[in-house]
Amino acid sequence: MKIFLLGYMGSGKSYIGKRLAERIDQNFIDFDEEIEKRENSTINEIFQKKGEIFFRKLERKILEEIIALKEDVVISLGGGTPCYGNNMELIQASNEVTSFYLKLNIENLTERLEAEKAHRPMISHLEEKNKLEEFIRKHLFERGFYYNQSDYIIYCNDKSSEEIIAKIQESLG
Repeated sequence: MKIFLLGYMGSGKSYIGKRLAERIDQNFIDFDEEIEKRENSTINEIFQKKGEIFFRKLERKILEEIIALKEDVVISLGGGTPCYGNNMELIQASNEVTSFYLKLNIENLTERLEAEKAHRPMISHLEEKNKLEEFIRKHLFERGFYYNQSDYIIYCNDKSSEEIIAKIQESLG
């Protein structure tokens, strides 16, 4: 079984994924870190030097490799991964994958990302909080269609990480 965590940046995919993997004694893969490790470059640098098309092809190749792995693993996907090409169809088509959308409202995402924006190239240029919220709102509108196709949707707004992990484990049976 592969457990895929989907959601917008700042939704806690990596944080929850690491702790869930420890709890259920599985390996953990942070999808963005895997891409950076293979390219020996940050995602931002890959986009700048090689372009989005190169990045999306690489992303797809790595997604296919992870789905084909013969081990149980917890994966935190990149926020955009399910939204490009037919990546979400690929995730859904695998009997080995269970997907979870870690869903937060725009207000909570804005609060979280406001504090982290210096470390997130996609939003670091958004100096005003209302511009950040507008950016998130637009992206969530575009990406929600894909995220909502997950096997399970976990509403995370008022839940601790322990409660979210417990909810995932409960859903897994």
